[in-house]
Amino acid sequence: MSSTRPDLTATFDANTFRDLGHRVVEQLADHLAQANARKGPVLPPGTPEENIQRWPAEFGAGPADDPTELLAKVLAGCNHLHHPRYIGHQCTSPLPWSALLDFAGAFLNNGSAVYEMGPHSTAMERSAARWFASRIGFDPQVSDGFFTHGGSAGNLTALLAARQSGTPYDVWEEGIRDARSLCILASDQTHYSLRRSAQVMGLGGRSVIPIPADGRFRMRVDELEKALRAARTEGRSILAVVASAGSTATGGIDPLDSIADLCAEHGVWFHVDGAHSGAMVVSDKLRPRLKGLERADSIILDAHKMLLMPALATLVLFREGRRSFETFSQQASYLFAGQDPSATWYDLAQRTLECTKRSLGLQVYGSLQAYGTDYFASYIEQMFELGQAFGRLVAARPHWELATEPEGNIVCFRYAPPAILDADAFQTQVREAIVKEGSYYIVKTILRGKTYLRVTIINPRTQLSDLEALLARVEAEAARA
Repeated sequence: MSSTRPDLTATFDANTFRDLGHRVVEQLADHLAQANARKGPVLPPGTPEENIQRWPAEFGAGPADDPTELLAKVLAGCNHLHHPRYIGHQCTSPLPWSALLDFAGAFLNNGSAVYEMGPHSTAMERSAARWFASRIGFDPQVSDGFFTHGGSAGNLTALLAARQSGTPYDVWEEGIRDARSLCILASDQTHYSLRRSAQVMGLGGRSVIPIPADGRFRMRVDELEKALRAARTEGRSILAVVASAGSTATGGIDPLDSIADLCAEHGVWFHVDGAHSGAMVVSDKLRPRLKGLERADSIILDAHKMLLMPALATLVLFREGRRSFETFSQQASYLFAGQDPSATWYDLAQRTLECTKRSLGLQVYGSLQAYGTDYFASYIEQMFELGQAFGRLVAARPHWELATEPEGNIVCFRYAPPAILDADAFQTQVREAIVKEGSYYIVKTILRGKTYLRVTIINPRTQLSDLEALLARVEAEAARA
């Protein structure tokens, strides 16, 4: 080990930072240009074991000759989400400006849990939340919300508020008296984070009662009504009914208005997981398809899915803003001085899981301001239109099957010609071949016992020709089988 102490202040030199910053942006811009040109594999090959070898636990005692060499290596081996043929998971290719704002936020390191640590980001979150609330149909002066780190944290936050509201005692302070009597009703297509939230809350996974979905993978209202009545008959306390506005597997949108009717009739908290398709509220054209959303007690919306933001940035909204203060009704005297939390709304740590929180509002507010709301509405509309066009293309070709007609930009499909004896095994095989060669990044899912290929069309540069070529690639693999 060197006996010379490093100069700690030199690494904070402004000119050194400027040089590094220019070089990093040049590398990323070249990467973007390559991706836009559809060059290189979408996901470069590499097993977990191989990548451990590429990134060994070895660090020199002194500085690297060129730190940007590490980034070059990262770019060569990462999943290229900006490639137009990345059509896999629901994680977007970030808008370059939003990524730069994220970088600026990381550099400034102003949080938004305690107002004084991030006054600008706190105000941005408040204004962005109020704008989205007005788009949903909430009263922006009554509703309230904030950003948190991901949909799982968002759903958990909303369900904690529902639990606090739905139990006749202070469960936050006293704990759960009888977990077996508490339950949550949700479609059998609901994201697995809901069951995990119930487990984290100490209710157990069995507290989530699955409601059968219809042929289009949307919650059946008649089955929900039966489950509500059965739970009441059994003496159970229903904490919430959870609906999906864009389920993960198929993008299905539950009948929100009818579900809201039942929740109102039974006096039950209505939560909507709008992580994927909640962004439709930005579009005047698409917003009517979420009729009933304005009646929800709580909603989540992932900006890192259909709003082109870097992960993670999830908006949690409450129709009655006061409910957001009940979730974490704690006091830290050195921070909040025993004040009424509703009077100190700007100290967001009183309402979130995080006691330290990145300035998540910066990238959302700053991008809406820079590009205008029509930009994002047009993006969502085009992605949904492309998904539906791809669905029609699949349905028109022989031996192709759709799991359901797509409601948006998530499409589940499979190729099952008579010559393929095991269609389920073939979907797995062709997906592995395509991902391994790097021509596309796609995923698969199992729906009612059948295996489907699944794509999420989320990159604004993806074209129908890319999707047509994908079908041809699958058919070519079948011809070789």
